[in-house]
Amino acid sequence: MAGQYTTEEKKVTEEFPYARRQRSARMVMDSHKLDGILFHSLENLRYLCGFTGSDGALLLTQREAFFLTDSRYWTQSEHEVKESQIVHYNKKAEGIASLLSDLSLRTVGFESASISFAFHQALLGRLAKETHLVPIEEELKNLRAVKDAQELALTRKAIDISSNAFLHITEILKEGALEADIALEMEFSMKRNGSEATGFDIIVASGKRSALPHGKASPKRIEKGDFVLIDFGSRHGGYHSDQTRTLVCGKASPEQEKIYQVVKDAHDRAIEKIRPGIPIRQVDEAARDYIQRSGYGDYFGHGTGHGIGLAVHEDPVINRENNDLIEEGMVFTIEPGIYIPDRGGVRIEDMIRVTSNGAEILTYLPTELKAI
Repeated sequence: MAGQYTTEEKKVTEEFPYARRQRSARMVMDSHKLDGILFHSLENLRYLCGFTGSDGALLLTQREAFFLTDSRYWTQSEHEVKESQIVHYNKKAEGIASLLSDLSLRTVGFESASISFAFHQALLGRLAKETHLVPIEEELKNLRAVKDAQELALTRKAIDISSNAFLHITEILKEGALEADIALEMEFSMKRNGSEATGFDIIVASGKRSALPHGKASPKRIEKGDFVLIDFGSRHGGYHSDQTRTLVCGKASPEQEKIYQVVKDAHDRAIEKIRPGIPIRQVDEAARDYIQRSGYGDYFGHGTGHGIGLAVHEDPVINRENNDLIEEGMVFTIEPGIYIPDRGGVRIEDMIRVTSNGAEILTYLPTELKAI
């Protein structure tokens, strides 16, 4: 089974709406009376101008965009960078300071979460006294939260790749198999089928280890009676997938069936709650309150989900503290879980897109408890 691509997503192939994305970023400039914004995170560089390398910077002004890079990426940037003038530098801080001076910019915002203190100090020491750097992060957090058709098409492809890898490993997933071997075979399958990389270290945690929310695959063998928690994702065109399924080796015990059903019901309730305009915390509460009422509240500690796109974890964060409103077009995970130390755990994770009517579930693997 493959993801259902919309007509608009099928039409979008090579054209990326960088100009529109840059206009959205400039709204932050307007609201905070900035002359420019200096972007540094690789995800935002790719999002705003198409650059896929490992170092560079992007300066947005009210009317122009400048991508700055060194000799390692001069040729690459000529092929990749869109809607931006390319500026070469030998030393990064000096190159950025020189450009800010040439443009006579006075108040420049910068991504405070991605620029180190050391680099900030190096840059500050090279700026004219009239130029002020303003840390901004909260203002940019939702820049990539709403996905366009191009982003959705790439996301669906990443989901197809990882889902096929999961279906592939279920053929070898059995009693006696090593967790590490399962993870390695999943990674091979994803890369053979077009994944640039896994989105993160694949989690295969069985038995007592399934109570570790981020239990990396180990040399442990799967044993009869084990829960087997598998959290996996691929990256395609820079965009990530992320999903989790929990299986059981052999026949599930009554307690295992109960825990699994509580998690599944919490997962379904959270998805049913999703619609534009409601506070994000209400989605978390839908899952968390149900798990609490079912007697397992002490065993669900993490948030109910997270935004996903160019980064595996990005805004919005789906937790009880987030009072921001859900917007149509957001893409995030729903992943409640129960983790009981020394006994085992369950997590069911899907990716959803917010529509005008509620939630479209982008991932499509069955969520019923499967025995291996």
